[in-house]
Amino acid sequence: MAAPSVSAPPVLVLLGPTASGKTAAVARIAQALPVELVSVDSALVFRDMDIGTAKPSAEEQALCPHHLIDIVSPEEAYSAARFAADARRLIGDIHARGRIPLLAGGTMLYIKALREGLSDLPEADPALRADIDRRAAEQGWPALHAELAALDPDAAARLKPTDAQRIQRALEIVTLTGRPLAESYAKREDDAPLPPLTVLSLEPSDRAWLHARIERRFDQMLAQGLVEEVRALRARYRLDPGMPSMRCVGYRQAWSFLEGEIDAAALRDTGIYATRQLAKRQITWLRSMQIDQRIDCLNADAEERVLAHFARACGG
Repeated sequence: MAAPSVSAPPVLVLLGPTASGKTAAVARIAQALPVELVSVDSALVFRDMDIGTAKPSAEEQALCPHHLIDIVSPEEAYSAARFAADARRLIGDIHARGRIPLLAGGTMLYIKALREGLSDLPEADPALRADIDRRAAEQGWPALHAELAALDPDAAARLKPTDAQRIQRALEIVTLTGRPLAESYAKREDDAPLPPLTVLSLEPSDRAWLHARIERRFDQMLAQGLVEEVRALRARYRLDPGMPSMRCVGYRQAWSFLEGEIDAAALRDTGIYATRQLAKRQITWLRSMQIDQRIDCLNADAEERVLAHFARACGG
């Protein structure tokens, strides 16, 4: 794949774990550079999910155009492949307007999909999954593992007979594509080269600092009406706890509370714990990624450091 021209206009990318200060940094950048924000967040895509996603306020969104926020119903799914296609289109559109794309968020898989493309995998098939689950309930997952071994011995050899989630997905892919799993994962989309990406991350040098911020923010979400938001969502849409929207951190716990499965204290405790685990996974992702500059979000001047680096990337 040919490298993009060094004279191509820049694409700015700001990543970081939840509660690391990305929204405030975006606001500072928007005050100084002619940017349009492309959200890199798998929860912000959902309409009517504002409190639990820490969606930017109307005032924050007014600082610059925002994209990929409030674009799908909570009843729908939004994939990394769809993000990559949407982001490529938006990057071209924003450049055509003479402005600078700023991709910001914490869903690192989306950036991986944008940079590297995705395997040629089919979308989930609810009917097929339901059939696999039914047979697993009747026969047990080891029997489904044996079925996979007959269809794709290499794939089955890499999975434990009790690994229900991976056996289910492997059977689904092999059944839908008619080819071995490895072949599906090996096939990549043939996308045109991206413009150069300048990628920064906000990362905490002190995990306890981030944990304290997560705790304060989750308490604020509860005070703002997270449970009431989930109750309203359940009344407005046809939802179930297995949907991507309701698996989002905070929403999953609020659902359990509304079902009477946990009390208010457990809602708070499990919500904070789940958010901390999310941040841990995000930091692990960041450590494996190619980042141009890692900035300690504990620094008082972290926002100014982000702005200065991006301004240099834009020739300023």
